[in-house]
Amino acid sequence: MGYQLVIFDNDGVLVDSEPTAHRILSGYLTELGFPTTLEESYHHFLGNAGRTVHQVIADRYQGVLPEDFTARCHDRVFAAFREGLAATPDAAAVLTELRQRGVPYCLASSSDHAWIDLTLDRAGLRPQLPREVVFSAQDVDGVGKPAPDLFLHAAASLGVAPGDCLVVEDSPNGVRAARAAGMDVIGYTALMPPQRLVDAGATALIERLPELLDRL
Repeated sequence: MGYQLVIFDNDGVLVDSEPTAHRILSGYLTELGFPTTLEESYHHFLGNAGRTVHQVIADRYQGVLPEDFTARCHDRVFAAFREGLAATPDAAAVLTELRQRGVPYCLASSSDHAWIDLTLDRAGLRPQLPREVVFSAQDVDGVGKPAPDLFLHAAASLGVAPGDCLVVEDSPNGVRAARAAGMDVIGYTALMPPQRLVDAGATALIERLPELLDRL
């Protein structure tokens, strides 16, 4: 069908931030006495809100994280991002092609605007993603994925009906949010096992971002 809006997730889809963020997260958890590998961090926390970390540690280790854990972890991740961050392969080219085709697009992320701004700036994607097409869970009172609120807000802000939107997501919660919003969603399998995205409701899968262009 002819979609009127493509909605991209940020981390792991447009910006290659997940390896750095999860390296820092898994290392910090291990440092605090909760051994966590990079692969385990991806499995439990990719695409999930920060509160999930506290719940997983409670469930797996019957442990409690420090009250300032989230703030300290963010500080460490931000410091690593400032040292260098790249866009995901072909992200800039795909955004350029969409613009040339006249296909509107935007970004919708459960991260806050400070995180999104830093990642887009460091990855060199800010010129293609000005603030007016960037949406955060902050814009919907902190209600992130898997709730549909963020995607519905992005579509409404740009005057597009949910059924005319195509979402590109790399996490099960992101896929669930898109489906709950009544949108088609392509699962991007760069870091996530494809079956987990299918089980969450992905209507199609891609291994590389340029494959998206063939779906339009």
